[in-house]
Amino acid sequence: MDVMSPIDSIKGIGEKTSKLLNKLGVYTIEDILLFFPRTYLIYPQCTIPNPDSVGSFISILGRIKSTPRLFKSKRGLDILTAVAFVEDTSVELTWFNSSYLKSSLEPGKLYVFYGKLLKDGSKYKISQSLIFEEEKYDNLRKEIQPIYHLTKGLSNNVLVKATKYALLNCKISDDRLPDDIEQKNGFMPYSKALYTYHFPETYESLVLARKRLAYEEMFFFILNSRLQEAQGVSYPNEFKITHHRKTDVFRQNLPYALTNDQSNVISEIVADLTGPYVSQRLIQGDVGSGKTIVAFLAMLDVALSGYQTAIMAPTEVLAKQHYENFKEWILESGLDIPVAVFTGSMKLSEKKAMQKIVDENDSCIIVGTHALISEGRTFGNLALVIADEQHRFGVQQRDRLSSKGNHPHIIVMSATPIPRTLAMILYGNMHVSVIKELPADRLPIKTCVIKEHMRPVAYKFVSNEVESGHQVYIICPLVEASETTEAQNVADYSKKIKEYFKDKYSIGVLHGKMKPSEKNDIMDAFANNEIQILVSTTVVEVGVNVPNATVIMIENADRFGLAALHQLRGRVGRGNAQSYCILMSGASGDKQTDRLNIMLKSNDGFFIAKEDLRLRGPGDMFGVRQSGEFSFKVADIYQDANELEMASSDVDDILKVDPSLQSHPKLRSTLNSFLTNQFYVL
Repeated sequence: MDVMSPIDSIKGIGEKTSKLLNKLGVYTIEDILLFFPRTYLIYPQCTIPNPDSVGSFISILGRIKSTPRLFKSKRGLDILTAVAFVEDTSVELTWFNSSYLKSSLEPGKLYVFYGKLLKDGSKYKISQSLIFEEEKYDNLRKEIQPIYHLTKGLSNNVLVKATKYALLNCKISDDRLPDDIEQKNGFMPYSKALYTYHFPETYESLVLARKRLAYEEMFFFILNSRLQEAQGVSYPNEFKITHHRKTDVFRQNLPYALTNDQSNVISEIVADLTGPYVSQRLIQGDVGSGKTIVAFLAMLDVALSGYQTAIMAPTEVLAKQHYENFKEWILESGLDIPVAVFTGSMKLSEKKAMQKIVDENDSCIIVGTHALISEGRTFGNLALVIADEQHRFGVQQRDRLSSKGNHPHIIVMSATPIPRTLAMILYGNMHVSVIKELPADRLPIKTCVIKEHMRPVAYKFVSNEVESGHQVYIICPLVEASETTEAQNVADYSKKIKEYFKDKYSIGVLHGKMKPSEKNDIMDAFANNEIQILVSTTVVEVGVNVPNATVIMIENADRFGLAALHQLRGRVGRGNAQSYCILMSGASGDKQTDRLNIMLKSNDGFFIAKEDLRLRGPGDMFGVRQSGEFSFKVADIYQDANELEMASSDVDDILKVDPSLQSHPKLRSTLNSFLTNQFYVL
């Protein structure tokens, strides 16, 4: 079986399962080999239910004394119930649409039941428990179980079996990295690393497998970047862009003074736009540091010089906010610069009207989402392209927007703080600017970490803020309840909080599984204060600017990486009112507590990133993955910073001797394969 064989080459994978796997982006054997677990599970020792274990996932060893009972609910669901006895303690068991289990459960026989323990009055309950025979469970406890991302209709067990079959029956080449690199770093063979990352025997072997795979991802990423940089062409700057007095007047009339960092970056951009070559610049600016006004001032110079300029935003909500703000600023300044906007949800007639504005004006400002790069969209005089929240766009998407003009200048903006040493490695072909200072009128966000027993106090605080006219975000890590992950989910949480506040406030729900139009409607309602409390997943991490929101409460905060927590905290503190971040923590370990305490020390994203790097160890791998610049399958630029620097040094050593890889044909072949399967973002 070859790595490029279709997924249905695997024994037991039929047409129905193939389509479900396709939804996850798995089409070939190689796809499933690279479809890594999102986390791991070690089954716990069997225990007797007790009040302290309510709400936790536990395993019980119990007997069912009578045949399970099967009946239908009013909604037509098959419901199977049984009572298991663990010594003198009884536990009510319930399964939905699992009637086949009735004949397989023998009264009087010992079984292990694994699930989340709940209590209803004096009765213990477990719903949808997994069932094991005692000997099989004892064997499972000796293994680390992989847990994969799933789609409806696809079980974790199917993925486990398919992945194991592929690993055992597919020819996987180990000839990927140069031998001297393999030996110097003591890496296990690639095929063994793949198997171990899916099915580790020990935690120590998992760490070693992950180190090898993370290094390789970053090695080929950097190798590709260096080769592109070497082949890059410096285009002469044929745009006659000048710095305009009207731009200075607009800046002087702003109701606030720009920070020194903003002023320095503006000077750097002006030098780019008026320099001899077309430029590419990354602007790293912490959340709330004022990147948008810097971008607008650059766009203003370009438009006043007689050219078109475009900014691409990651969400329709943010694109519309930019559009309305830019129009208002231009109108208040008495300037005659047309502004156009393109989003996916616009009607065809609206898009045609906007395209007419672009076609009829050599000088204009264009705002949009991915709709800017759709078929048929043309910009005849484009001189500057800006990608806002750049980690949401791949290099191909930026290139497609750039191709709408004749080699325009490019600015990409990012709110994810990366230590400068790492940024220099990752953005070798770009000039890097940093905005650290926050505007003087911004009050620092007050942050606290609280435990479950303080929840009523937190809800009282939320209520007080809403009563005073402000709005609140509540962030949950999950969309729906999970059998394998114990954490708050948006679906159940929104119901609970509506009951808690007795429908006193308007409460909205937002998550990534909603249709784009639904998400836009919810965010518009929140932006207009029609929703007071928004219960959401991390989809609000970027592209949301609601100055009236003063509180963000993050449930299961210990499950998020510090970069993600900092990004989420940045959703508040955007107005003049004092804002707050409440981190709800169930963490018991000192290291988890130390991580959250970093959030208490500072609102500076660069300080947080530096401290995060200091705290991380080789075993700190799961549940803290950062949401940020580069969508690697395994690697994380923060926790794998050492491997990133090693890979950069190794790549440089190879290219010094062999800049075109003529002596490394296998390395180039592996690079091409990597680029085909690794959908990272540049």
